[in-house]
Amino acid sequence: MASCGFGAKAMVDAWALVTSTLLFCLRLIPIWIQFVLLLLVAFIRRLSARLAKFSHVCRGYGGFGALGHSVYHRELLPRMVEGSWNGKIRHIATAGTHTAAITESGELYTWGRDQGDGRLGLGPNCGPNEGGGLSIPSKVKALPVPVAAVSCGGFFTMVLTQEGQLWNWGANSNYELGRGDKVGGWKPQPIPSLQDVRIIQIASGGYHSLALTDDGKVLSWGYGQHGQLGHSSIENQKIPAVIEALADEHVIYIACGGSSSAAITDNGKLYMWGNAKDSQLGVPGLPETQPLPVEVKFLMEDDGLGPHNVLSVAVGASHAMCLVSRSGC
Repeated sequence: MASCGFGAKAMVDAWALVTSTLLFCLRLIPIWIQFVLLLLVAFIRRLSARLAKFSHVCRGYGGFGALGHSVYHRELLPRMVEGSWNGKIRHIATAGTHTAAITESGELYTWGRDQGDGRLGLGPNCGPNEGGGLSIPSKVKALPVPVAAVSCGGFFTMVLTQEGQLWNWGANSNYELGRGDKVGGWKPQPIPSLQDVRIIQIASGGYHSLALTDDGKVLSWGYGQHGQLGHSSIENQKIPAVIEALADEHVIYIACGGSSSAAITDNGKLYMWGNAKDSQLGVPGLPETQPLPVEVKFLMEDDGLGPHNVLSVAVGASHAMCLVSRSGC
């Protein structure tokens, strides 16, 4: 696991910190203690996975009803979200102040803040119930098809249907919806230019989005002033466009931060681009705005453990973290 970027506010998750500390200490302690620690970690992961199959829990800042607990204050400990859905929750997503969850049958539920931009997708008569937010998960009834994945942007929401089509709704002042205009709204609609393109993954930043096609191409659109679209400029992009700098790569995973983006290729390479002000792209010497994808190199390549392969990446507002597999481990 590797990380980079601004860290003064302890933005690295506590469990990630514990895990990385354990992995470092394993080399310094007797083998039997290593075995006990690994069993403990495996038990916690298995327990968490089993709980995730049956429930959806939230904790943290509860302003605008973002936690879905029918309250508007902070929650220090995880607590079950009691929604009206039937069956299990299989996918969740959050943004700054709104949240979404998909059931195993493909129904979408949203809650949290909606400032009139329609990001919750609930219609003109289903707005906030207190303080600018909706604290009770509500079904997005305007979606006519089952969905497989959801991504929450700063003021908009995007879903991927089970057939590989992309629908979105909400604010659109920076072309976040990719329809060629700045007309937003609460009603879910497909992106016209992508109706004949099969999408397999989606990701949203503050004001921009990425989509991964089934042939490994990356599309981007929306706000581009930090270079987060990867099109060699800082212009906004009105409709989804292929990132040509990655055209020779087969991308298998994408991620968005607030104003930066990332992609992983099928041979384990990591590319990042966008806002580099806080070194969140992991490449020394970059300008604050990096409009083209750059490959992230790792300082640990000379430690004798062999080459690395990046498996996953997560990007925050000012930092990033990736999961790396080493051939010598």
